[in-house]
Amino acid sequence: MDSAFWSHWAWPLATAVLGFVFFGLVFAQWLKRRRAHQLAWSVGLLMYAVAASFEAWSEWSGEWDPTVYRIYIVLAASLVGFLGLGSLYLLVRRRLWGHLYLAFLLVCLVVFFVGVFTHPLVESKLVPGISVGGQALGPSMTFPRVMSLPFNITGSVLLIGGALLSVWRFARKREYAYRMWANVLIAAGALLIAFVGSRARLGDTTGLYAGEMVASALLLAGFLMAGTLEKGARSRRALRGKPPP
Repeated sequence: MDSAFWSHWAWPLATAVLGFVFFGLVFAQWLKRRRAHQLAWSVGLLMYAVAASFEAWSEWSGEWDPTVYRIYIVLAASLVGFLGLGSLYLLVRRRLWGHLYLAFLLVCLVVFFVGVFTHPLVESKLVPGISVGGQALGPSMTFPRVMSLPFNITGSVLLIGGALLSVWRFARKREYAYRMWANVLIAAGALLIAFVGSRARLGDTTGLYAGEMVASALLLAGFLMAGTLEKGARSRRALRGKPPP
């Protein structure tokens, strides 16, 4: 299929809709429970939804505004780090590790933001279409484009690793099998984001928008399937013949 199909505005629009729904659900949980991992995920998901909205707007309007592009590239490159931060807060007992990683992300975010807004853009690359990627910032390993790596590498490791660790933990408990499959979906979505993002960075953006949309659907499905641990606790009580409290 041609590039017009893969870069159609409908792909990122669908991703944005899913992203805002996902953000709303997780943020509502944070308002109710005030857990650090829920707030971190909310930030990452909001970045995801807004970045996808910018992609849809650029494809629909046929142009990239330089300021909008600068904001977009920071959000798109940084969001995985905050999703990974949520996984770190959820999995570790000492919140200090999450706080230290948050400080690392914020320092990188400031450096990246300042670099993007002070660096001249390559005007010939500032065109609609998924081929633009981060190319308007210059070659792959030059500043400030290279600042996407601290977010992408560490965030992907934490997000994917956290999901796989949860799969292993819940696989040993029959009453929590639903949580295992939920994390399988989350891991698949995270792997897909990492895969299409890595390909785009290497210059092959075929299916990037579609991949982002499918990944967001997998992540949302995993979240909805996971629910709460109370469902598993009820199953455990039933297996043991204990009445619910």
